[in-house]
Amino acid sequence: MASKSSGKAKQKVASLAPQEIQQNFIRMQNELQALAGKIGELEQEADEHTLVLSTLNEALAEEPDRMCFRLIGGVLVERTVKDVVPALQTNCDGIRTAVNGLAEQYKTKEEELEDFKRDYKIQPA
Repeated sequence: MASKSSGKAKQKVASLAPQEIQQNFIRMQNELQALAGKIGELEQEADEHTLVLSTLNEALAEEPDRMCFRLIGGVLVERTVKDVVPALQTNCDGIRTAVNGLAEQYKTKEEELEDFKRDYKIQPA
C-alpha cells in the first residue's frame, strides 16, 4: 500500500505546472499565517478573560452580590459577580479549547507545507 500512495504522490508532483506549484505554496503559507493570527487573537482574549476572572474571584469571595457590568453582544448589562463569574469561566474555557483546536490545525497545515516543499524541492529564499 505504501508504494501506491508514494506513486500517487510522485504523479501529483509531476502533474503541476510551475505556476500552480507557486500558487499552492503561497496559498498554504497564507493559510498558516491566518491560523497563527487567529490563534494569537484568541490567546490574547483568553488572557484578558483570565485577568478579569482573577479580579472578579476576589470580589466573589468578599461580596458575591456586588454589581458589575458585562458587555454582551455590544450591550452593557448589569449583573452580580456571582452570576458573571461562571459565564466568564465558561467563555474562557471555550476560548482555550478553540485555541487548542486551531493549534492542532496549524500543526497539520505546517506538516502539509513541509511535505509540499519536500515533494517539489522548494528551498527557502
